Amino acid sequence: MLTLSFDGGTLLLEGDDPSELDDLLDLPGVKYDERVRAIRAPAIRYYEIFAALYRRQKRGELTFTDEARAYDELELELAQYREPYPHQGEALEAWLKSGRRGLVVLPTGAGKSYIAELAIWKAKRSALVVAPTIDLMNQWYDLLTTSFQRPVGIVGGGYHDVEDLTVTTYDSSYIHMERLGNRFGLIIFDEAHHLPGPTYAQAAEMALAPWRLGLTATPERPDGQHALLDILIGPCVYRKRIKELAGQYLAEYTTVPVHVPLSEEDAEEYHQEREIYKDFTWSQGIRMGSRHGWSDFLKKASSSREGRRAFRAYRRQRQIALAHSGKIQKVEDLLRRHARDRVIVFTNDNDTVYEISRRFLLPCITHKTPTRERKLILERFNAGTYPCLVTSKVLNEGVNVPEANIAIVLSGSGTVREHVQRLGRILRRQPDKHATLYELITSDTVEQYVSNRRRDHDAYR
Repeated sequence: MLTLSFDGGTLLLEGDDPSELDDLLDLPGVKYDERVRAIRAPAIRYYEIFAALYRRQKRGELTFTDEARAYDELELELAQYREPYPHQGEALEAWLKSGRRGLVVLPTGAGKSYIAELAIWKAKRSALVVAPTIDLMNQWYDLLTTSFQRPVGIVGGGYHDVEDLTVTTYDSSYIHMERLGNRFGLIIFDEAHHLPGPTYAQAAEMALAPWRLGLTATPERPDGQHALLDILIGPCVYRKRIKELAGQYLAEYTTVPVHVPLSEEDAEEYHQEREIYKDFTWSQGIRMGSRHGWSDFLKKASSSREGRRAFRAYRRQRQIALAHSGKIQKVEDLLRRHARDRVIVFTNDNDTVYEISRRFLLPCITHKTPTRERKLILERFNAGTYPCLVTSKVLNEGVNVPEANIAIVLSGSGTVREHVQRLGRILRRQPDKHATLYELITSDTVEQYVSNRRRDHDAYR
């Protein structure tokens, strides 16, 4: 008799007679563990190994018991079922047909969370939702509690309460999955592009859930690790782009690049500082566009007075390009133009957030903003009490601001993901809504190249 069990994020296959295991070393992902004289495999291989053992048992080749699975079948009903939009129904059907494993890629505001609710309802198994932040985890808690009218567990943010329906964060899932990895038959990874990071990927590997759903608007990662999503969740089973849904399921929108020249004083300082930085990288043979260019620059810059001056020059020329006086004036002009709209100003750094907040008396949200204050600001913004707010990167994802219709991108990174996420913040459909994203670009600086790179997406073509 063979026994399949869950052991600290792995599967253990043991037999009364160790020789029984010799013919099982061809099972997917298994290795013989001398310490316990048993076969061990990552928990993520559960479905493949179970299926292989079941087929062999049916043929009379072996007998086994499954003690690994600890999740339950549930009686679930949606408290308020509504007919899904065509793209939601198509996404759910594609996921079901793919063996209930796979990635759904839809723009922000297209209703990915309702697809997840329908998947949980269809699966009728213990389910875990994994989100990148505590705020998003709390949103999922509220959503599932309302939708299924039953207790929902929380693991993270100071809570450790496990129920058949549970929400957690990526950080907490990594910490606790070796103990909880057999408790759920379905795992939903929200903002799934976070998953391929080295620690988060381990959490997915330590879970035996045979059914997996990933949700994201932007799966591609600069490091190329998005290829791991096929292994950790399953293949991309459904994808719709912003332009395919705009006007019917998302708001109509316009993107407006605004080129802002430097003043003579700012231009002179920018070029002086940039020359200092470039001369240093050239003299040291550093190719900033190469894979290790940035790390090479940091190493060389930290080892000499000349290098430290070059690093200060790099920071200063970048600061000038991202948030010079001309850009701040343009923000003021746009705020006046859109005084009756709901506006979000995005910047690249917190210092600029605080500067704009003080200058224009605007509420601001950064990663330092306490949870209660952040919640109050967002509530007042959605209600119209605050017509405008300013933030850095913290609102790029995982926030519901359906009334927002104007985005002013003062500065940002060169990543396509960030730029698409910021556009997504203003695309939730409202009656007669037309959204506009302004991207402020400093003329004749490296920011023009950065802008071209981050606009390399069909939403901007």
